[in-house]
Amino acid sequence: MAGDRTTEAASATADAASGRVVVVTDSTASLPAGLAAAHGVLAVPLVVVVDGVAHHEGVDLGPEGLVAALSRRAEVTTSQPAPEAFLDAYREAARSGASRVVSVHLSGELSGTARAASLAARTSPVPVDVVDSRSVSTGLGLAALAAARVAASGASAAEVVAVAERVAASTTALFVVDSLDHLRRGGRLSAAAAALGTALGLRPVLGLRDGRIEVVQKVRTRGAGADRLVEAAVAALGTCASPRFAVHHLGDDTAAVACALRIEEATGRQVLVSPVSAVLGAHVGPGLLALVSVDDPE
Repeated sequence: MAGDRTTEAASATADAASGRVVVVTDSTASLPAGLAAAHGVLAVPLVVVVDGVAHHEGVDLGPEGLVAALSRRAEVTTSQPAPEAFLDAYREAARSGASRVVSVHLSGELSGTARAASLAARTSPVPVDVVDSRSVSTGLGLAALAAARVAASGASAAEVVAVAERVAASTTALFVVDSLDHLRRGGRLSAAAAALGTALGLRPVLGLRDGRIEVVQKVRTRGAGADRLVEAAVAALGTCASPRFAVHHLGDDTAAVACALRIEEATGRQVLVSPVSAVLGAHVGPGLLALVSVDDPE
């Protein structure tokens, strides 16, 4: 659904003449607190249900609370927001003076979030372009920030959509987890792939391909998995005009900080280190170590 023009009204010329474009995303963008707001991006929180009680991530549940819940073996599930939550964000954008909204969201292969945004767009007070990023975490987050940057420069909605799609499409996401059980139970990784990933006692390196999570390599140790992430960052220097990197964790950030330092030394690029969102964390479990890179020419 990349670039889905959910609400067809107002040309790019009309956009530029009548007001600004506001970017909306969702909380799985895994951006540090305040960063989205600083760039004028509205983030709609997804829902994490802990022992039957619904929480909105980033509002009344963060990664630390999720780790605590998983540690006590609470029953944890996740849910996309209702269309009304997106409609509230679109109304807020309209009240702030937006003439149009570009709404950029988590891969439709992993969640119905973009579909819920499309439903809300039908009754939005301003036209909405919904973009299925086919990405996750800061692959989504950095795409939304790039889109907001060009929106702030006065770009049309079509131009903002194009930037969001281009940056999201450049995403490389690799990650190592302690167990594949969370992904298997949540339906984000097939039982066959989970079995293959743990065959012969090898540790899987997972990646995002065509919006889906797949086993891309098997290594013998967690340290070898970290080595693979560093290698991927170095490789991005040869394929990206302007690579940007983020390293994510859930729980203890020691390995993530160490990995980020290695990437900074090897690439000369600053690395954003942050916990993954609670919704994503519920599907990967504690012990996550992840690298996300995008090509985002300033």
